Amino acid sequence: MNRKNVLLIVVDQWRADFIPHLLRAEGHEAFLKTPNLDRLCREGVTFRNHVTTCVPCGPARASLLTGLYLMNHRAVQNTVPLDSRHFNLAKALRSIGYDPALVGYTTTVPDPRTTSINDPRFLALGDMMDGFHSVGAFEPNMEGYFGWVAQQGFDLPENRPDIWLPEGEGAVKGATDRPSRIPHEYSDSTYFTERALTYLKGRAGKPFFLHLGYYRPHPPFVASAPYHEMYRPEDMPAPVRAANPEAESAQHPLMKFYIDSIRRGSFFQGAEGSGATLDEADIRQMRATYCGLISEIDDCLGQVFAYLDQTGQWDDTLIIFTSDHGEQLGDHHLLGKIGYNDESFRIPLVIKDAGPNARPGAIETAFTESIDVMPTILDWLGGDIPRACDGETLLPFLAGKRPGNWRTELHYEYDFRDVFYSEPQPVLGLDQNESSLCVVQDERYKYVHFATLPPLFFDLERDPNEFVNLADDPAYARLVRDYAQKALSWRLKHADRTLTHYRSGPNGLTERDR
Repeated sequence: MNRKNVLLIVVDQWRADFIPHLLRAEGHEAFLKTPNLDRLCREGVTFRNHVTTCVPCGPARASLLTGLYLMNHRAVQNTVPLDSRHFNLAKALRSIGYDPALVGYTTTVPDPRTTSINDPRFLALGDMMDGFHSVGAFEPNMEGYFGWVAQQGFDLPENRPDIWLPEGEGAVKGATDRPSRIPHEYSDSTYFTERALTYLKGRAGKPFFLHLGYYRPHPPFVASAPYHEMYRPEDMPAPVRAANPEAESAQHPLMKFYIDSIRRGSFFQGAEGSGATLDEADIRQMRATYCGLISEIDDCLGQVFAYLDQTGQWDDTLIIFTSDHGEQLGDHHLLGKIGYNDESFRIPLVIKDAGPNARPGAIETAFTESIDVMPTILDWLGGDIPRACDGETLLPFLAGKRPGNWRTELHYEYDFRDVFYSEPQPVLGLDQNESSLCVVQDERYKYVHFATLPPLFFDLERDPNEFVNLADDPAYARLVRDYAQKALSWRLKHADRTLTHYRSGPNGLTERDR
């Protein structure tokens, strides 16, 4: 097999339970239509128990592209720099002869020790990770996209994000069934697709690595026509949440902070009011729009897949589809990617090997994490996996072989220190280095450990939606202790080991792998 091409598709804010292939396999009605993603699932392997190891966007993408847990790369929030000493996928690809192209963004803030404090990249949430070759810029400030829209002849409003306001409405009070002002021919999803096809056609069949990023289904939750009316709110799944925000808030101080502080304006262009007070009709409409944004991406992927088919490159290309993180979508009275609930951390992962796949259509149940993507790509291309990498290659699963020492739990983290759009520390009475949590979760139990705040413990068999905290229940005391020890052991095992295999001695520098 001529293993030469890699297409890494990274969407933004797409939940794992919005994958029709998984819904159908688990006996649920597939309320969402994604024929092109369905094809990828039919030909490849879909990973059912896959999580991002951290949220939000910047930290999640740092883990995805370095193979490191948050506790090691320490780009703990959007706007926090990524240490330049960390190796990443792009740099690794360059070491084996690839010029890794990127469409989209990585939300990476540069190491301030490697540049000037006057570097304009510090004026934005983030920019492009070192090592990538941008062929379709989005960051900083979406200038690449807005410039493209203007070049197409569309008149941009003075406040450029107003293109996502519904047509004919001067203000938005929340979820809406109206289309955005920007036609789908000029949408951000169309832009990314056009950039990807321009790059691929320019390669003219030469080997490529392309990181193809999409902004959607990230908010604002307003879709262009005809996607705005593709789904009916009444067909959407109902939210999973307590009877009211006050009941939900009682579970934990961090939950209360987010329920009290989330604003609608971050999710609906121009909206006002609390995100926790959306009624069920609003949530169903939001989800219908979310599905419309997903279907637009699926149609765009269809164009890319068709080009690979037409040029005979489909069977020469490793294709990986994933997201940076999930989205609460009203579950637990929350919006966004925050906290400790599954909705924020469980994400899609589909991998199609080049050529005939050994397990077409398979659903793999092993616990996998976003840090596994980098080593999988390098392993497939014959490159070296960095010693510091926390993830493991997933290639054995494509052949139906689960490694004997595979992880038995999922692990993920969240650092909720102050950033310019969220300030939990003064409300919760915490120092920034106390504002963090980690999760250890298996099929039966979920343990959430906080640096200072009280822990959480859920029996997922009896309480799959995580409403009943058992951390203080004497009947579960031994289990809480056991899972706390699991969390500690996990952190000890994955402490940075970049240089720990070297030894100095009478014979000079040596290496010890075991």
